[in-house]
Amino acid sequence: MPPNTPPLNPHKWVENHADYLFSFAFTRLNDEELARDLVQDTFFAALKRMDAFEGKSTERTWLTAILKYKIIDCYRKRSSDLKVSLREVNEPVFFEEEGHWTVEQRPTAFGIETDARINEKEFNNVLQGCMQKLPPLWLSVFTMKHVDEELTDTICAELKISASNFWVIIHRAKVNLRACLQKNWL
Repeated sequence: MPPNTPPLNPHKWVENHADYLFSFAFTRLNDEELARDLVQDTFFAALKRMDAFEGKSTERTWLTAILKYKIIDCYRKRSSDLKVSLREVNEPVFFEEEGHWTVEQRPTAFGIETDARINEKEFNNVLQGCMQKLPPLWLSVFTMKHVDEELTDTICAELKISASNFWVIIHRAKVNLRACLQKNWL
């Protein structure tokens, strides 16, 4: 550890970091129980690896990095448990063969013509509900791409999917989220 680095204080981890780590995990997994379990697993793993802490980051950053790897492991497990072909998912047909929207699925205007601020908390609740409706693999891909801002190559490698499969999943996830938001938000 570098000379001016404060020592790790595991006795204060729950008090100082549990809420932040839980929020971090819950935002990515949409599962309170799993988020709690992963935070506990993170603390346990950190206790076992305290000697590996080099002091190049803050205690919270180090714990968050451990948690991030645990979340990626969950994504991997979800994707390996879900060996369903994308064609097997029962979803509406959004496009005609020429690539145009079907009349029934054509997106409608969001209807925000004024400059009024959207109630972010209410919107986030609806968005979280819509995300919960996505198949687990789609949720993992969407979250890694748009919440964690991971690179496509990283996501493909971590979840063991092809690049073309990634783009199909991300497209379908966005289309489904948009349809859900249009139905439930506006």
